[in-house]
Amino acid sequence: MTERQPHPHRFERGTDGPKVIVAGLDGSDSSMRAAAYAAGLARRQNALLALVYVQPVITAGAALGVPVEDTTTEVAEGLVSEIREAAERFRDAWNVRWEFHTFRGDPYNGLVTAADDLNADAVVVGASESAGHRFIGSVAVRLVKAGRWPVTVVP
Repeated sequence: MTERQPHPHRFERGTDGPKVIVAGLDGSDSSMRAAAYAAGLARRQNALLALVYVQPVITAGAALGVPVEDTTTEVAEGLVSEIREAAERFRDAWNVRWEFHTFRGDPYNGLVTAADDLNADAVVVGASESAGHRFIGSVAVRLVKAGRWPVTVVP
């Protein structure tokens, strides 16, 4: 008879599951639903919810003298305000640890950078509401194809 060696990867109650969940947020209805879904996941898993807004870099607008950076900063501040208000309303019902991060660039690369920098175990995004994404591919589809994290797409 041979001795059984302990399995090196044993299940430990309460330690499996994601530790960091990244949710992409852009102010659209689908991204707000994705953030709410991610908050529920984070609460149930006792994970950190990292809400990420990617500030677009619009060089054409900047070339025309449009204050693009100020506008995207206002959007980010508005999102933070909305999130804080929602968190305050549900403070007793939802015990969720969360952070808000902003990155600059295109949404796909911004979310990839965020997920890498924050050591994300899962990414949650809203389904695209743009018809143009049928031709160039949505951020959600590109994240799924990257195959680096489990990705949940919320309609």
